[in-house]
Amino acid sequence: MSDAEELAFASEFPAATREQWLKLVDGVLKGAPFDKRLVAKTYDGLAIQPLYARAANVRPVAARTPGAPWTVMQRVDHPDPAAANEQALHDLENGATGLTIVCKGSINANGYGLDSSLETLERVLDGVYLDAGVTIDFNVAAETRDAAKNFAALVKKRGVAPEGVEMRAALNPLGHMAAAGSTIRPWNELAPYFAGLVKQLADDGFRGPFAVADARVIHNAGGSEAQELAFALASAVAYLRALEAGEIALDAARRMIYFRLAADADQFLTVAKFRSIRKLWARVEQACGLAPEPTYLAAESAWRMMTRRDPYVNILRATVAVFAAGLGGADAITVLPFTAAIGMPDRFARRIARNTQLILLEESHLAKVADPAAGSGGIEDLTQQLCEAAWVLFQEIENAGGVAAALEAGLIQNKVAATRAEREKNIARRRDALTGTSEFPDIHETAVHVEDGAPKATPLPDPPPPSGRLRPSSTGYGGREPTEFAALPRIRLAAPFEQLRDTSDRMLEATGARPKVFLANLGKASDFTARTLFAKNFFEAGGIEAVSNDGFADRNDMIAAFKSSGAKLVCLCSSDKVYAAEAADAARALKAMGAAHIYLAGRPGELESALKAAGVQDFIYAGCDVLATSRAAHDILRLRGAESA
Repeated sequence: MSDAEELAFASEFPAATREQWLKLVDGVLKGAPFDKRLVAKTYDGLAIQPLYARAANVRPVAARTPGAPWTVMQRVDHPDPAAANEQALHDLENGATGLTIVCKGSINANGYGLDSSLETLERVLDGVYLDAGVTIDFNVAAETRDAAKNFAALVKKRGVAPEGVEMRAALNPLGHMAAAGSTIRPWNELAPYFAGLVKQLADDGFRGPFAVADARVIHNAGGSEAQELAFALASAVAYLRALEAGEIALDAARRMIYFRLAADADQFLTVAKFRSIRKLWARVEQACGLAPEPTYLAAESAWRMMTRRDPYVNILRATVAVFAAGLGGADAITVLPFTAAIGMPDRFARRIARNTQLILLEESHLAKVADPAAGSGGIEDLTQQLCEAAWVLFQEIENAGGVAAALEAGLIQNKVAATRAEREKNIARRRDALTGTSEFPDIHETAVHVEDGAPKATPLPDPPPPSGRLRPSSTGYGGREPTEFAALPRIRLAAPFEQLRDTSDRMLEATGARPKVFLANLGKASDFTARTLFAKNFFEAGGIEAVSNDGFADRNDMIAAFKSSGAKLVCLCSSDKVYAAEAADAARALKAMGAAHIYLAGRPGELESALKAAGVQDFIYAGCDVLATSRAAHDILRLRGAESA
């Protein structure tokens, strides 16, 4: 049969309609509300439908040059300049096309990083050909903001033409203010100095861009996608105004600004977010009377999604993040090595970070299609909703007097805090799962290797004020105290679970055994297996080792197994039918034998009163607060241990 005949045969079937699909869905839902059961909501309240039609009459979002790869960036963050130089050369020899010089105290420096002196940069970049197309980006703090100036001096010292150097200076005073929760001077005083630094780099011949509107500080604090976009947009507008006030034409000023966003494992939201920032900035350009041009957009895999437990899962998270940022049109991507939350990543972790990008570029050819999400009903809808939500937040920031004033008033921090609280609640209840940490933990995992001999960076002294300013007095800068406001915290979503696992590790080290819960499996394997697995994951996520079994021949067998387990906690596991027949008697027997606390896996329903009367004190089920239950269990064990002592 020919292809034409196959197509003709298929065309004889009527096309399925949305109405037919909805009718089938209604039959499955049995009258339950469609929106409640099938429409998901983001942390910005944006609706994600279960099914989308192809978006009509849309054009690709202008991004990097069609078919061109993004720049594969590698972090250079070892505090020892010689070791950092070894990192840089090895990465460039093995596929990296750019370096991010991480200075101590900067966003996501993670306690490491370099100073920004000319001598340090000269040693770190020894053997790196600065005019060979290698992109040099910086992660700087307020104390290391002279990194770009010193890099310019290094370029001059080497006799290299600045226009041939791909340098991103990453000047970001507003981001540093948000992270630090203070500013030595109000923005209206800092802005001219900032503009002067940018203008000097441009006058030296560098092409830029130089100032980065960096939204990672919002993402690190648990903020939403719209909050990230609004902060980045408001920061970029503030920088644009400062440059214009510094007598730089708007057309040139906008090319001196770039964006950096966090890319996380939420694939579709990340793609939509990266597309959205370009559309939002294009709207600002239009408002300035400029024809929109593609802005430079950098990405870094998200810090808050990183875990210390089962860190190999971080490789999967980073892969999704790179995939999404690449599809979203990022010009440069940096991947945090999978052990970054544990310590200084070794060469293997750095290799995985680098090769994650290279595989997607060289083997999956991910960059060959410009804006592959264009026309996708779901992503186009998300992009539009994000743009609208972010623009509303951006207008709130502008109405508050701009991003600096909004930070000083706590407007941005309060909105992010509300989102963070909701996010943490969902993490605690495992509605937002963290594979390997809150779900499917490996309580017996072995430690991974991190770099030895990489000391944490030491704090830097206060920076000198700009030329012509007074040096800080004993009471503050220029004779006044720095302005202080709420800092945006830097969190990892897995940290609360990891703290419980750390408690378990300390107990293992001190006593030779972890805290334990005995799983009292009632009935046949087909009765208890599902809830046994649930209970094991539940308790071990909180560092409490589950002692399981294949069930028991009789009640005496169960009691003997409990006594030999050494556990003080018990969890009954079985089906609802078996619970009705056996759970109360089992609970009474276990309580009589000294069980400190008895749980039951599942919702009790009508049996709750009888089960509680028999000695069951807590019920664990999907959607309950795992963190609160685990913390309470550790408290019970500590109290029982103190009584025994």
